[in-house]
Amino acid sequence: MRDITPDRRTFLAAALAAGTSARALAAAPPAMASGPVEPSWNSLVANYRYPEWFRDAKFGIWSHWGPQSVPEQGDWYGRFLYMQGHPMYEHHLKTYGHPADTGMMEVQNQWKADRWDPEGLMQRFVKAGAKYFVSLACHHDNLDCFDSTHHAWNSLRVGPGRDVVGTWEKVARAAGLKFGVSNHTSHAWHWYQPAYAYDPEGPRKGERYDAYRLTRADGVGKWWEGLDPQQLYTGRHMVAPDGIDTIEAMNEWHDKHDGQWIETAPPGDDTFARQWLLRQMDLVSRYRPDFCYFDNYELPFGRYGLAALADYYNRSIEWHGKIDVVLTAKQLKPYARFGLVQDVERGFSDHLWDEPWQTDTCIGDWFYNRARYTNRSYVGAEAVIQRLADVVSKNGNLLLSIPQRGDGTIDSEEEKILDDLARWMTVGGEAIFASRPWRVYGEGPTELQVGMQNEGRFKGFVEGDVRFTTKDGALYMLMLVPPTRPLSVRALGRRMTRGEIARVSLLGGGPVRYRQTAEHTVFDLPRSEGVVPVLKIAGRGLV
Repeated sequence: MRDITPDRRTFLAAALAAGTSARALAAAPPAMASGPVEPSWNSLVANYRYPEWFRDAKFGIWSHWGPQSVPEQGDWYGRFLYMQGHPMYEHHLKTYGHPADTGMMEVQNQWKADRWDPEGLMQRFVKAGAKYFVSLACHHDNLDCFDSTHHAWNSLRVGPGRDVVGTWEKVARAAGLKFGVSNHTSHAWHWYQPAYAYDPEGPRKGERYDAYRLTRADGVGKWWEGLDPQQLYTGRHMVAPDGIDTIEAMNEWHDKHDGQWIETAPPGDDTFARQWLLRQMDLVSRYRPDFCYFDNYELPFGRYGLAALADYYNRSIEWHGKIDVVLTAKQLKPYARFGLVQDVERGFSDHLWDEPWQTDTCIGDWFYNRARYTNRSYVGAEAVIQRLADVVSKNGNLLLSIPQRGDGTIDSEEEKILDDLARWMTVGGEAIFASRPWRVYGEGPTELQVGMQNEGRFKGFVEGDVRFTTKDGALYMLMLVPPTRPLSVRALGRRMTRGEIARVSLLGGGPVRYRQTAEHTVFDLPRSEGVVPVLKIAGRGLV
């Protein structure tokens, strides 16, 4: 075992109790990469170090794009189309037909990506400041968006007829970006169970949906000949029983059974978990991603998740001579925090982290929602930059999704947001990229609520909210809202900093007048028309 810090020893002790030995992984396929990393928390924590490229990158853009973009209705279309009374069910009924006749597999085949310009989009992403790019590889709808060896329902056989991940990988690397993939498919087995249900009310009451009745034999002479719908829809694991006769009762049944966020394999059946592992190993061996996102609380399926992570790290050692990759997951327990990177989905932190972490969020819904364009409800560039400054000041990265339509394009509002980001990055990026946290993350009136999925309750930053970063001996202060009066900052008083400010300048502007006392520093700033102005502060003993 390599030398480890006392903090790591503490976490290793806890990891031993939760670990899984190599022998216990007898069910894992023999194609796992060999190397020093074993599928146990003890080994993962002992071997992992956060790559410097990730700490420098700070900002990534995510193409959270797949067949659920086709209806332009937003998130979880492939589940909600099977839930009578839901707006997506109503949209599906009007647009595609009844889900007993036309289900998600038919929507998947309508994902053609016929106007997709990956090179043009990547140019925009680079200008907007992205240092890494992430392609969705497979979502809960269980379609692999890549040249999948172990899953016939993939984007070469269904829909675009293209290797979406492979195309993004080539374009991202050609643009000089680190490349990543996201894997959400471990949840497909419970997410799809409404596809086996039925309308509890109305003229087709009790008639089971397409997943319940279709088999491979039904595809003869059709576009999906040779494909097994049960492989796509994952099989009958939690099927609603006959006799439910109200929409409310059906919703209650799904909420109680398949509507939970489940990290285990289907009850009594490890086949799905083994197949997930094969697909994950195929994905990383084929595209050698620098980054991998798991849509999981910790790791999925126990020993299979540990095997996937060990396989990825050992492959990185083969590729780079060291572990130079990042895998993120959510809600990590203490013993896991030093073995991979924690992701906080659509949420906030109220403190400076000791280790690198990531927030992932989106300017709209994860999958394209036309209503976001028509009612002008996207998150604008100013809010994105504020969020980036807040996350980076706390030792984190921001991964931002830009939703694409089913044809591969983005709309004019999204283009404007990217252009606005690009303008700010030409000046403010100096305080972001390759920076490190200061001794405190910042200060201000706004108190953030810690946790995931809480952005909807956030009321916005206000004047006086500032964040700090450091780079090359300089201290940067990002003002999340441009001040309209002299700005007093307690963290920069001599008593707090134990240092002396020598000069202050506004990035993209000129010198700024200031008065430093023992208790605070007051800055007299010119009135700004821009967003998130940044001060560069030099002096003795500040950094």
